[in-house]
Amino acid sequence: MLIAWQYLDKKAAAVEALKDYSSMQYIIEHSDEDIYEIETCMTSPHSAKITGVPGKHNPKSGEERLAACLDEIDVLKERYRRALEYMEWFKPAWEALSEEEQFILTEFFVNDVSKTEAVANIGEKLFLERAQVYRRKDKALNHLALLLYGK
Repeated sequence: MLIAWQYLDKKAAAVEALKDYSSMQYIIEHSDEDIYEIETCMTSPHSAKITGVPGKHNPKSGEERLAACLDEIDVLKERYRRALEYMEWFKPAWEALSEEEQFILTEFFVNDVSKTEAVANIGEKLFLERAQVYRRKDKALNHLALLLYGK
């Protein structure tokens, strides 16, 4: 094991990984649509824009547009590949958590609510006091960090 792993803030890293979950899920679900739109743009002709300003003729504009679209497709495919790699790493750890742990971590770090609202939501659903909610959050976060990074 590398000595650097001793100094990694595993809890903070687990929080950041958890915050990325929804965006990675979105990338996986919508990459095909995004690539299709760009491919459609590559093959469809563009009409001149009516701006009132005389345009200049660029004989390589078609090639430049095609190259730009291909570059954008490459970026989307790389983003998709990274999202799949992330899910392959993160999903088993997430699924190993209990439903209660998933709910607590989702309320605190995924849902777009304040900490006060998250504590209230968790306390209401699980019939816990504020201090108990924070203890359970810490326990769930430690469990997730352990599953993701080990000791």
